Amino acid sequence: MSTTPRHTSEDQEIDLSQISRKINQGFQNLGGFIFNCIHFFIKNAIIIVLLFIIGVALGYYLDKTKKSYDHEIIVIPNFGSADYLYAKINLINSKIKEGDTTFLKNLGLKYPKKISKLEIEPIVDPYNFIRDREENFDLLKLMADDGSIDKVLKDKITSKNYTYHSITFSTKGVATDENTIQPLLNSLNDSEYFKVIQKNVVENVKIKIQYNDQTLNQINDVLNSFAGNVNNTQRSGNLVYYNENTQIDEVLQAKYNLVSEQGNNRVQLVNYQKIIKDISVITNMEKASSSKLILPLFLIFLFICGKLFLGFYKTQSARYKEKAAN
Repeated sequence: MSTTPRHTSEDQEIDLSQISRKINQGFQNLGGFIFNCIHFFIKNAIIIVLLFIIGVALGYYLDKTKKSYDHEIIVIPNFGSADYLYAKINLINSKIKEGDTTFLKNLGLKYPKKISKLEIEPIVDPYNFIRDREENFDLLKLMADDGSIDKVLKDKITSKNYTYHSITFSTKGVATDENTIQPLLNSLNDSEYFKVIQKNVVENVKIKIQYNDQTLNQINDVLNSFAGNVNNTQRSGNLVYYNENTQIDEVLQAKYNLVSEQGNNRVQLVNYQKIIKDISVITNMEKASSSKLILPLFLIFLFICGKLFLGFYKTQSARYKEKAAN
């Protein structure tokens, strides 16, 4: 009779026994490690508590004396100046990174060292993007044929054509309109080329408003004349039939379109006051600081590392002396 099954059973029992011993040994090692950690913290409890208190106090002091603030400016780049705006932000960022305080002070920034990196991103608004120009919808459809519409909407080429863009940055300490915000906006609007474009566009809009006002007056005269004729006819008691050739509906529709256009033109004049028009400025939003938590943990971590290093040094030093003695 074959004895193979008996040997297999014995081998399995040996393997299970070895695995069991290794598991028990692992638990013992883990328990020893946990015990050593607890023993270390109990032994050095006073020092650890003192380091924690010192860290909290130091973190609280830093939070009070060196507060940081976030700022956001929402702008409209007019006259096709979106690429110029992004390039100007990149230029200012490069000067901040280089620490070129002379350049930044020439822009009017009084405390350039306190300003962090500027960031600009479009405010994704596909509905306004489509409403502004009907061909934009066809453009989005064409671009979305090869990818998802979400990817197209956030594409750099598409995003620069959105109406609103958000400029964000941080400062160490409070930023005022005089020492930071206005100098930054003035630097963004400092372009001789776009100033010429702005002047001509504003003049064209004003001429268009004047012309539309004249046309509206003419339309009103026509409507008043028509209303007078109708009233006279009613008073005389005669019955008059008006056919479609009077085109009164078209005249009313033309008046409605002109009134809407005049409203848009006057809004444009407000936006065209600047090349880069600021429509919302939110400043001095205090940044949440974690110094009161990070510093105590960092000091305790340094203390633990120092203790481990000293223990390692003492162990190696003892082994070295033992070898030298032999």
